[in-house]
Amino acid sequence: MTTIHISREHAQRFLTSYHFRPTDLAGVFERLGTVQYDPLNPVGRNPDLVFQARIPGYQVDDWQHAAYTQRMVYDAWDKQACLVPIGDWPLRATIREMYRPYHDREILDLDPETPERILAAMDANGPLSSLEFEDRSRMSDANSWYGLTKAKRALRSMWVCGLILTHHRRNGRHYYDRPERVIPDMHFQTPALLDREAYHRWIIGRRFQAVGLLRPNAEPAIWSACGDAATRKAAIAHLVAEGLLTHVKVGEKEWSYYLPTSALPLLENAASEAHAEEMRFLAPLDSLLWDRKGVLQLFDFNYIWEVYKPAPQRRWGYYVLPIFYRDRFVARIDSRLEKGSWTIANWWWEQDITPDATLLAALTRTSSRFLHYLHAQEIVVNETIDSPTRQALLAGARTALVE
Repeated sequence: MTTIHISREHAQRFLTSYHFRPTDLAGVFERLGTVQYDPLNPVGRNPDLVFQARIPGYQVDDWQHAAYTQRMVYDAWDKQACLVPIGDWPLRATIREMYRPYHDREILDLDPETPERILAAMDANGPLSSLEFEDRSRMSDANSWYGLTKAKRALRSMWVCGLILTHHRRNGRHYYDRPERVIPDMHFQTPALLDREAYHRWIIGRRFQAVGLLRPNAEPAIWSACGDAATRKAAIAHLVAEGLLTHVKVGEKEWSYYLPTSALPLLENAASEAHAEEMRFLAPLDSLLWDRKGVLQLFDFNYIWEVYKPAPQRRWGYYVLPIFYRDRFVARIDSRLEKGSWTIANWWWEQDITPDATLLAALTRTSSRFLHYLHAQEIVVNETIDSPTRQALLAGARTALVE
């Protein structure tokens, strides 16, 4: 097995180039293969934040036309709920069978008539959401994140195992229909990838593609739908033997990572590549951040998404975004869009950052772009934020609003 040795700085530059070279929506999926979806919407939902960090001029919900009109991508269970390329449909047949349903098996097993009623209603009326079903009986599992009514639970189970798909969304809410009315025929009729070993090699390769440089023992949540540890180890070994993954050791401690072999030219160029003086607000579930320990190793940035923590236990805030500048994390922001106003409650620079004129100018440009991304009409910046940072944020807003 060929192993490449690189420094932490080289890894940082590679990941910056891998993730943030400007592209379009199709380019994001070609590069990453999957984008995690989350319904929370303080400043756009997670995919919106992923796209605005990579696509010049992107605005909230631009992706929905590509998903629900052009059928370029569709909603699927991948690493949690995700948006994936439409061509993945036949390749994901194995996961739909393996996890049928993935996390709510009892609904289909104990109440087989409910799916039949749901499908009959969709056949008669077209795409439907959970609101259109009269059954409001409550379920006993109070920890369910996708709803407590039997209709919601059944719909979610059917969605996971591919009996129904998201036809479109309205204000974030799924409207479901049969797969053959969502997936274009050319993909629906393609033979499935039935070999489980081949499936595991494919899906695990996608995880490395999504992150760019990933530890084989990364956080368990990353390996959802990827099999157990032994299965993953065998799949990684096979991908290395096929030349699809390359082993990389990073830094003086020689941390073990793998990257897609197709990205080696980018790794070589990244050693000497100068990055533009640009700043980006990143999504909490951006694939660059999936492996929190890896981010800590490579960038010395300790990021914890505190959205599910009780307020007294939060160090930073409810929905704090990491701020990336050039090839490192430099700050965090706590903000939300409220009635057309981008309200910034707090801003924290990393301890070793002293913002100079160049960094503040980058913040001004980013503030302007983010206001445009949000369709916001004004900005409110908490007066407790230090004056240079506050003025840079406000200056960006003035530029955006004039334009």
